[in-house]
This record gives sequence, structure tokens and C-alpha cells, in this order.
Amino acid sequence: MLDFTKEYFKMVEKDVIVYAKTRLDFFDEDVELSCEEIGDGNLNYVFRLVDSKSGKSLIVKQAGPVARISDEFKVSPDRNRIESEILSLQHKLAPGFVPKMYHYDPIMNCCAMEDLSDHEIMRTALIKHKTFPLFADHITTFMVNTLLHTSDVVTEHKEKKELVKSFTNPELCEITEDLVYTEPFFDCERNDIFEGSREFIKEHIWNDEKLALETAKLKFEFMTHSQSLLHGDLHTGSIFIKEDSTKVIDPEFAFYGPAGYDVGNVVANLIFAYVNGKFTIEDDGERDKFLQYMEKTIREVIDLFTEKFLYGWDEHATERVATYPGFKEYYLDGLLRDTVAVTGLELCRRTIGIAGVKDIQVIKNEKDRVAAEKIVLSAGKTFILERDTIRTGDDFVKVVLNYASKVLKEA
Repeated sequence: MLDFTKEYFKMVEKDVIVYAKTRLDFFDEDVELSCEEIGDGNLNYVFRLVDSKSGKSLIVKQAGPVARISDEFKVSPDRNRIESEILSLQHKLAPGFVPKMYHYDPIMNCCAMEDLSDHEIMRTALIKHKTFPLFADHITTFMVNTLLHTSDVVTEHKEKKELVKSFTNPELCEITEDLVYTEPFFDCERNDIFEGSREFIKEHIWNDEKLALETAKLKFEFMTHSQSLLHGDLHTGSIFIKEDSTKVIDPEFAFYGPAGYDVGNVVANLIFAYVNGKFTIEDDGERDKFLQYMEKTIREVIDLFTEKFLYGWDEHATERVATYPGFKEYYLDGLLRDTVAVTGLELCRRTIGIAGVKDIQVIKNEKDRVAAEKIVLSAGKTFILERDTIRTGDDFVKVVLNYASKVLKEA
């Protein structure tokens, strides 16, 4: 008989069935369970359990001591505790936008949560060129509620400092510091380069000393700016979606950092979806319709976030000096500056670094893929270097459209 109470071991599907029957108070006693490992991420093992009698289902997620993407990344299984506690907190701050948590096990480093199989991973859906008109409204509400309400603007300062200690996440922060802020900007052996783009990357990214300096500044800002409790990996692969529902998952990279990091990740991954549609949709009418939707969504994410953040500030700010005339605009300007920079960093690192995105990888024609990578890298570089001047949703879209037009003319 398996003993789940003494020491950790990595479970396989048959073990998870036993675990659910003996350790979880979720299914009926006469349950007939099936289990499938469905994880396709870079870090964890995700199992879906289904009771054939009742139809009830559950997700069990287990963290291991190394990342699935590479054994080089040694990661603390404590990230599972962080994820469980973050999802519980986010459920209070932004109810309806995260899965329900049912159980956390510190010995097996696993948690049990709501099954979202009636939703679809957003990246997969966007690659199929589906559209979700409510997404911008949903995700901006989630981000404002989780970022503003965990900052010093709203949270009592001592309480916030305790949260900073509780959600210190050094191993996963180190991964971000390496994979986002460092490795993509030099010829690192761990980078995963599409060979057709190598010369462009060498000339325009690796050989640009000004760009290197700016990424160094941004890295140290990321490491030292404990502004809000971040999701830390808020891309379209961390979002389950359907027409009337948006659920944010996988907050294991959560820690206190610059709030713009989450917003920039969302925007960058919408840009990847835009570029994918531009090069993979053959019908002109369908392509135009999808691209217009993506442009509108990018604009709305920035502009709705700005609008809701300012409104939320007026409604919920508790810090006296935060109410001084002009301060909220100053604060938001810095947040948007970080958003612009992170949009650029994410565009570059997902194209050059070890953790690429399917949006780009599924572009089969080599010439088209090179063109797609030139667009996102050029836009990314501009977002990093010109982060002091880009503020509105239209500003973001204009950068992308400018390089899309320029690259296609040169092709």
C-alpha cells in the first residue's frame, strides 16, 4: 500500500488514483476513477481524474525538484505551496477568475483544484483563431484587483511586508532573471534559435550595446522593486478560456515585483497571436477579421487597465500620501513604463530563448517564420528602448503595425 504521509515521491497515474481515494475528500466512496497525465508545461505534472459513475472530475498537480523543460533548472517544490496560497488569495481578490482550490499537501508537494476541461488553453484557442470579446474586460479586472490590492497603496504596510516574506520565490525568480532578462540578449548556448533568424538576431539584438545596457537596468529593477504580488507568468498558456469565462492558472512564479510585469506578459502574448494570424490564415477576409480583433484586444487591455486602475485607486487607496493630487498618475505612469518594457522583453525571450511559443513555432513556411520573428523582435526592441514614450493601447498597436508593414515590404 502506498504511503503518502512520510516522504515525497513523483507520482504516476495509478498512484494519483490511490491518492485521490485515500487522501482527498472529493469523490464518492464507490468511485470508479480514471486518470490521465495532461501536463504540457515546463515545470509540473498535471493529472486529470474522472469518476465514470458521477462524472465528477478533479485536477491534481504535483511539483518535482527539477523542471520538466530541463534538469538544469533545480526548483523548490515549495512553489506548489505558493501556487495554492496565491490561488486562494486571488480567489478572494478576483472571484471567478481563478480555479477553486480543494487541497494542498506539503509532503507530496501537490494540490487538488477545480477541473477546467470545459475551457480551453487560450494560446491553443488563439492559434485556432478563435475570438473572445470579453477577454480584455475579464483580464484587466483580474490584474487590477490582484495588483493594486496587494500593493502599499491599498494593503497596510506591515501586512504587505509579511506577504513579501511569505511569497519570496528565489528559485523561480532566478529562472525569470536568467531566461527573460539575461540569456536572450547574448549568444547563450541555452538559447533556441531558428537558424533563419540567427544573423538578424546577432546584428540587431546581441550586437546592440545600448539594448544590453537597458536590459541590465530592467533586470535590476525587476529584482529590487517589490511593488505588487505578481502572478509572475501571466501568458496565454496560463489562461483557460471560453466565450463567457476567463480563468487564470499556474501562479507558481508568484512573488512581489513590479506590477507591469504581469500586464506586459499579457500584451506580448497577444502580439504573438496577432503575428501568428498574419502568417497562418490563408483567407483574406478571415485574416483581416482576426487581426482586427487582436488589435482591438491589445488596445483594450492597456486602456481598460488604465481606466480601472485609476478608478480602483480612488475607491480603495488607504495610504494617505497616495491621495495627494498627481500621485496616482505618477504611480500609474511608472507601472505602464514597466509594462512597455516587459512587453519587449517577453517578445524577445520567447523568440530567442529556451522557452519558445507555439504561435511562432507552428508557422511552417521558413520565409514567413523569419518575417514573423523579425516583426516581434523589432517591436520588442522598440518597446524596451522607447518605454518612456509608449502609454496607450494605440501606441502599442502602432509599433506592431509599423514593423509588420516594414518587414513585409522588405521581404
